Amino acid sequence: MTTLDDPAGFGAGTTLPQLPEDWERCLAVAAHPDDIEYGTASAVARWTAGGKRVSYLLVTRGEAGIDGLHPDQAGPLREAEERAGAREVGVDTVEFLDHRDGTVEYGPALRRDIVRAIRRHRPEVVVTGAYTVRMVAGVVNQADHRVVGLATLDAARDAGNRWIFPELADEGLEPWGGVRFVCVAGADRPTHGVDVSGEPLERGIASLDAHAEYTKGLGAQGFEPRAFLTWAARRGGPALGVEAAVLLDVHQLAFEGPPPWEQ
Repeated sequence: MTTLDDPAGFGAGTTLPQLPEDWERCLAVAAHPDDIEYGTASAVARWTAGGKRVSYLLVTRGEAGIDGLHPDQAGPLREAEERAGAREVGVDTVEFLDHRDGTVEYGPALRRDIVRAIRRHRPEVVVTGAYTVRMVAGVVNQADHRVVGLATLDAARDAGNRWIFPELADEGLEPWGGVRFVCVAGADRPTHGVDVSGEPLERGIASLDAHAEYTKGLGAQGFEPRAFLTWAARRGGPALGVEAAVLLDVHQLAFEGPPPWEQ
């Protein structure tokens, strides 16, 4: 895998490899409704258009995300917007875990919940968000994002070990060690990319547009989805040698073919 040394996460003159697409099922795990829509949804649109099945797992309902709206009202609203945004990119399975927005804690309970979903959906690819303090372009990451990203990476391994959370077997969920890639969006050191030029980007924009009430609730901190997502995708495109791309830090959990010492 390629690792970039450029502080901004994009190496001048460096072309990243495309994420392999010889797989069928993906699970995208995020802390809040709208997290997936800030770029990753465009990649999802490409994948579903190619016949792949993508499911969403949201750790919270985003109930603390709108300052002018009580959580009892914001949660259902944001859940509805997430389901609408998912439909725009060909996703019809959207699940929520009901951890408390803003105070998600890393630990066995969260990992178990994510492992449960991985064992049920049996994905080959898991997508999540950056778990570092700083994200791409030096943006400071939010607490829930960091916790969920790291828990997802760990859960992808846990899912294949029958002695970690053995109680899940009582639910009929046998170990699933078939996750090949954990793809981290928003990382400052991307290793791979997904070409989202054209229709995938357009569908990704429509997906974020579905979060209209949330975006409006941001007030002065909000922005127009088309302008932002087009800028971000075109900023990533040159790293892949295309017009527009979503860049990912890819963790490969299993060797593709013989390990290096046997080649």
